[in-house]
This record gives sequence, C-alpha cells and structure tokens, in this order.
Amino acid sequence: MEAELFIQSGNMLGEGPVWDDTKKELLWVDIERKMLCFYNLNNGDVCEFEMDSRIGAAVPIDNSDDYLLALQSGLKIFNRKKGGFQLIAKPEENIPNNRFNDGKCDPAGRFWIGSMDLGVKKGAGNLYCLDSDLKLNHKLNDLTISNGLAWSSDLQKMYFIDTSTYSVTQFDYDLKTSAISNPLTVVQVPEKHGAPDGMCIDSEGMLWIAHWGGGNVSRWNPANGELLQKVDVPAPHVTSCCFGGEKLDTLYITTAKTGLTETQLKEFPFSGSVFQVKLGGKGSKVNFFKMN
Repeated sequence: MEAELFIQSGNMLGEGPVWDDTKKELLWVDIERKMLCFYNLNNGDVCEFEMDSRIGAAVPIDNSDDYLLALQSGLKIFNRKKGGFQLIAKPEENIPNNRFNDGKCDPAGRFWIGSMDLGVKKGAGNLYCLDSDLKLNHKLNDLTISNGLAWSSDLQKMYFIDTSTYSVTQFDYDLKTSAISNPLTVVQVPEKHGAPDGMCIDSEGMLWIAHWGGGNVSRWNPANGELLQKVDVPAPHVTSCCFGGEKLDTLYITTAKTGLTETQLKEFPFSGSVFQVKLGGKGSKVNFFKMN
C-alpha cells in the first residue's frame, strides 16, 4: 500500500497528529517552525498559530476550546479563540538545550510527554506525566529521543519508543496511579526499515509505527514482535501517525523535510506534508486531557 497526499503543508518537522472527533479536525505541530496547525475536515480550512518556542506536542483539553501544549519554554494551556497562554510547568528550564518531542494522553486523560537534546545527546531525555490536577511526575530518564506512546485497550500495558534503541518497550501500566513497571522489549525494528518514531494503536491492539529515514509506516504485533503490514510514504522522514476520519479508518501521517538533501527534496517534493491512507481496520479514539 502507498499513502497519498492529504495536505500539502511543507512542514520542516511535522509531528504529533491528533484527530479531534468532536470538531472533525486534524491537529498537528511543526516543531521547527513553532507552529500549531489545524485542518477542518468539514470545510477544508487550514489554520496555523505561531508559538513562542519549539512545540513538541499538543492535545485538546476535554470539554473546552483549550489545548495543552509542550513547548520548549514549558507546558502551557493555550486558548485558541483568545490566543492566551497559561504556564503550567517548566520541568527542564535548567536544561536549555532540551526540547519536548512527542506526547500523548493516556486512557485516564493524563498527558505523557518526553524530551530530547537538540543535538541528540545520548541519555539526555526524560519522560514525564502530567496529572489532571496539573501535578507533574517524572517517569523515565536516560532517554535519547523520547518518542511514540500507546496504551492497550485492556488498560494493562503501555508502549513506548526511544528512537535510538530501534525498539518498542512494553510496560505494565496502572490506570489508577499511572505507575509503569516491568519494561520488556516487544518489537525490535531492523535498521534498514527506518528508525521508529511516532506511534499509535488500532482496535485490534496492533501498533502502527512511523519510520524516520524509512519512508514508511508499519504495523506490528506486540504479542510476538511480528511485522504485519507496511505502507509506503512518498517522503523519507515519516514522523508520526494517528487514526481519524468519520469511521476512524483513515491513517493520517506527518512527515518532515528537515535533514533532507537537495536531491532528496527534488525526488520527494511533498516531504513535510501530511499524508493519508484508507485502511480496512479501525483505530482507537484519541484521548483528550482531562483537567480537574
């Protein structure tokens, strides 16, 4: 299968697509352009909001017009209509060369967000979890490129990617406390396939992984580590994916053009755009942040 062009956006480093079923919108970020981007499926409108620093991830806040943002300048709440910001936390203000990279809400509505060094320094990244009461908890350290996150439908497992390991780690996950334990490698990605980046999970519990430098998104079975399906994307640097659309059967895929040579940009002129592919199966609904 091959993904087709959905939005010709030209992002430098497109990341973190989120399908908002309540608004029929796709939102994503362009980390390097510091942009929060929206596409409305009903009217085709695209709008962008420039942030004050690199933006690693954004998630809707439940029952509101607000969004929780992971900016290099800190975790902030952004009101789309008024344009104002509310600072929540600055967990890495003493690590100026770090930025947030990828984040997602768990089934309880907590926001998990990871960090990385701008120069990809080994072991400089961390993983945090922001509770509904806005208390921030440190979860993992010694990460290099904190990336994809997903949770199993039975709420027992969390899946996590540190891109540098070329693997997916499974944790036992406690829905009530957010505790994670017993790390286990469940998917090992061959280097020729491309580095594992962002990730989502479908209704059958299979993991969909975007591959930086691999030009594809692939489907894996975390129970046995088996590669089940591969979708080619006409852009070398594939960054993340999510399910969306009216029936949750469309996979939306973000890409980047940063780091590509002039030759690659000519061969893949839509690098940095958002792509889509219609699939037979369905995905899981995206979790919003739930604030007390």
